[in-house]
Amino acid sequence: MPTEPPYTLYPEISPYHATWIKRPHGHEIYVELSGNPHGKPIIFLHGGPGGGTNPKQRQFFDPKHYQIILFDQRGCGQSKPLGETNKNTTADLISDMEAIREHLCIKQWIIFGGSWGSALALAYATQYPKTIKALILRGIFLSRKTELDWFLDEVKSFFPEAHQTLLNFLPEDKRKNLIESYSELVFSSNIKISAPASITWNRFEGGLLKLLPQTEENKTLSDEDIQNEIARARVQLHYIKDKCFIDGKKILEEVKKLKEIPTTIIQGRYDMVCPPITAYELHQHMPHANFIMVPDAGHSASEPSMTSELIKATNHYRTLS
Repeated sequence: MPTEPPYTLYPEISPYHATWIKRPHGHEIYVELSGNPHGKPIIFLHGGPGGGTNPKQRQFFDPKHYQIILFDQRGCGQSKPLGETNKNTTADLISDMEAIREHLCIKQWIIFGGSWGSALALAYATQYPKTIKALILRGIFLSRKTELDWFLDEVKSFFPEAHQTLLNFLPEDKRKNLIESYSELVFSSNIKISAPASITWNRFEGGLLKLLPQTEENKTLSDEDIQNEIARARVQLHYIKDKCFIDGKKILEEVKKLKEIPTTIIQGRYDMVCPPITAYELHQHMPHANFIMVPDAGHSASEPSMTSELIKATNHYRTLS
């Protein structure tokens, strides 16, 4: 049988509209629209927590067919204030998504979320199932203790060097509780303390993303880059400290509400950030979903086989009425 050619990213596009939506407690959420203004709405939920969006993420979607919505979650990317963790919980993000939907006068949309974005997608969908046209979920994460233990400790079975680098940054007596110890440094008002700690924390996850780890570039970071590194680390540590303000076990029980919603679950077989067991368990609770285990991918959406499956899914959902 002939094999299907791989799907590749759509050409680069620019937003036709960008704005900040004012939210309670001083937050302003960056939202941009690209593609077809009259197309089927699809919203991209970035990972992290703390990650922010980038222009390449518009390219997962057919711009002739979709109204492509990207937004930066509280404290992330171009949302303001950058790195703010006050009044920044999953419930707040869900509320922001509803504000975006209402602002854009959208009745139903497709949600596309990977990694932390898959957790946010499911938390939102189980609360607002009637707003969902379809779900495309990658690298499933539900922030349960087993998943956080894997990321913070057990992953050393496969990436001992990366994990040891994370430990070595801290004095020996501070290595027992990584979240507490890194939070203390990352939230320091002294940038000489917060910046190197943030960069070390972020690079740890960055080194686990792909099946074939990339060579670390030693590029000089601008002041803006450093502020973004600090913001990302602060938001992520703030969330992880509280299990990302979700109950993953409860979400697994509640996804039965979504049994009428077309769903695709795409998981890298060698995902070291969000191991495949979570995606497998989600599929057990959502047997109607199309479950794709990508045999030659890790966690990153940018690996060719993962990109291909994601675009295949977005192309497939063009046919939804």
